[in-house]
Amino acid sequence: MDESLKQENDLNLRVRIQKLGRFLSGMVMPNIGAFIAWGLITALFIPTGWFPNEKLAELVDPIIKYLLPLLIGYTGGKMVYDVRGGVIGALATMGIIIATDIPMFLGALIMGPLGGLVIKLVDRLFKGKIPTGFEMLVNNFSAGIVGAILTILGFIAIGPIVAALTQALASGVEWIVHAGLLPLASIVIEPAKVLFLNNAINHGVLSPLGFKEASAAGKSIFFLLEPNPGPGLGILLGYWLFGRGTAKQSAPGAAIIHFLGGIHEIYFPYILMKPRLVLAVIAGGMSGVFTFQILHAGLVAVPSPGSIFALIAMAPKGGLLPVLAGIVVSTVVSFLISAVFLKTSAADNDDLAKAADKVQEMKGKKSSVMNQAIAPQTKAASVKKVVFACDAGMGSSAMGASILRKKFKDAGIDVEVTNTAINDLPEDADIVVTQKTLTDRAKTKLPDAEHISVDNFLNSPRYDELTQRLKEQNENKHS
Repeated sequence: MDESLKQENDLNLRVRIQKLGRFLSGMVMPNIGAFIAWGLITALFIPTGWFPNEKLAELVDPIIKYLLPLLIGYTGGKMVYDVRGGVIGALATMGIIIATDIPMFLGALIMGPLGGLVIKLVDRLFKGKIPTGFEMLVNNFSAGIVGAILTILGFIAIGPIVAALTQALASGVEWIVHAGLLPLASIVIEPAKVLFLNNAINHGVLSPLGFKEASAAGKSIFFLLEPNPGPGLGILLGYWLFGRGTAKQSAPGAAIIHFLGGIHEIYFPYILMKPRLVLAVIAGGMSGVFTFQILHAGLVAVPSPGSIFALIAMAPKGGLLPVLAGIVVSTVVSFLISAVFLKTSAADNDDLAKAADKVQEMKGKKSSVMNQAIAPQTKAASVKKVVFACDAGMGSSAMGASILRKKFKDAGIDVEVTNTAINDLPEDADIVVTQKTLTDRAKTKLPDAEHISVDNFLNSPRYDELTQRLKEQNENKHS
């Protein structure tokens, strides 16, 4: 009983951590285009850029100091309380921007959601108490008063505190870098990525540090720590050459999608089926970071997704070879270690489905859950909408939805298939398809829907099972 309670607590903790990570990354992810635009302008027009231009270089500082933090603050407030929360979140963020001389990304991650939360609580306070005809007046003035107070509070009190905290963190990171200990960060980063905290780490922690460094030095190594595709590529190459069964067959396609498409989630299941391989990605990550350090590699902005094309585009003038060298080194190290593990592993553990069951047992769940594919006790009686959900709602979910949509079309099944982030799951979804480590989060968001867990985004038997089931339902309906 105690063991069961411990497993449940561990599961709840993991779900809560994933939710927090998703919330942090959710403030940055929608604005990645703006970050990339800033990175391109920086790479092209600063004095050391590809095409130095003094006039156009004037865009660099205002964008990173004002626009990007404001976008994060607005998005954070909007996530809490829609557009009204977004406006107050942006106002609150403006206060701390003006209070400091450094890019206030950390402050935006705090003030944006805070602004949305405060106006949400104020609106609840006045709900049902406003005389008829005065709704617009009260709503506008309440937002104005709350926004003004938070802006002043951010300028006078919160801004200096966050600036001091940011400076302390920067000093600590600088000490780690100068001490040559940065490669040790891979001990945390690589395992956390496999638990689908990759977006949280990259956009919630490393990117703000990177932009602060890049604003002063023109590039930052922090943009390379999480997006480096080398460790994952080494794992997939190892499976391609030394794996067995369905894992070996699907590894080449997964490697292409991972390296060229930048969807890193594609290799996570390959590690989950053989947890020892996390040592390979840690070693690959550490060796890559060490190479980046000694060659002074860095990027001008965060590459998203983590595709080799994005990394090349974000490399500064004269800085491409050090970036590629680190990727190659991390790939080779990860491949060599994973090859040893794969060649010495027992044959009966190499089947992807069997390995998934083994992982489920290690997590304290019944393996039959994965074999049945259906997480709830009952199946949806009438299916009109299937939603493929992942953490960010763009990479793996889009790929899975595309595969499922094609299977439905070939089978003559008229069912809508879409993709989204778990936090944005629509209430009218009849079936939700997720990677197995994210299913629990999806259940908490949409408990009444039917949930299907998959292991391999490219070649899951669950797709064919669902297609066959819906095809039979259609045939029975028309017979």
